[in-house]
Amino acid sequence: MTNTTAATARGPRAFPDLARLIALMTGAEKHAPAAHSTLDALWVLYDRVLRVTPETVDAPERDRFLLSKGHGPMAYYAVLAAHGFFDEELLPGFGAYDSPLGHHPDRMLVPGAEIGSGSLGHGLPLAVGTVLGLRAQGLTDPRVWVLIGDAELDEGSNHEAIAHAGPAGLEQLHTLVIDNASATHGWPGGIASRFASAGWAAVTVDGRDHEALHAAFTTPHPGRPLAVVARVEPKS
Repeated sequence: MTNTTAATARGPRAFPDLARLIALMTGAEKHAPAAHSTLDALWVLYDRVLRVTPETVDAPERDRFLLSKGHGPMAYYAVLAAHGFFDEELLPGFGAYDSPLGHHPDRMLVPGAEIGSGSLGHGLPLAVGTVLGLRAQGLTDPRVWVLIGDAELDEGSNHEAIAHAGPAGLEQLHTLVIDNASATHGWPGGIASRFASAGWAAVTVDGRDHEALHAAFTTPHPGRPLAVVARVEPKS
């Protein structure tokens, strides 16, 4: 592993007071449950798994993280600030006209953001395309992670991406599904079975259990993409 990316062997750090950071964002946010449902999974990813730092956001060898569930970005902003991608002094301006921290992340404005997001169903297809683009450049080490919500699986674009990625053997692709029971249709046998039926490695875990999340995130899956379904409390 080169020193341009963070190592995966690091142990867990103390879970910071991310609630305090989120509380600094006082803009008119209508998707607070969407943000809080992602908090633990995002922390474990950035603290123990993703090989990207504020210094390596443009390094070709970095891991890519795509937030498809961009309509509730407060937890994402808090985690980025906690890891030094930008100063937490930006957080109180969340949602303001002159703030880089909008209600949907803008990759041109938010340090560390790979995509502009918020519209349901876009992130997973973009992640598939990112893996294919990396392959075309001969970059087979960087991993691509995308976080989606269970309700996004109502969108046909996601089913097309799932159906392609498994048979194509996109081992660099990792999908984190936050399951807060908000999907309209669901899937017989659970969400993980949807991915498994298309040739993915798939596991379901408690989305608040940091050790279980880390074990799932680092599950070996040679020759197949990985889906981690993180169950959290139902959306109220």
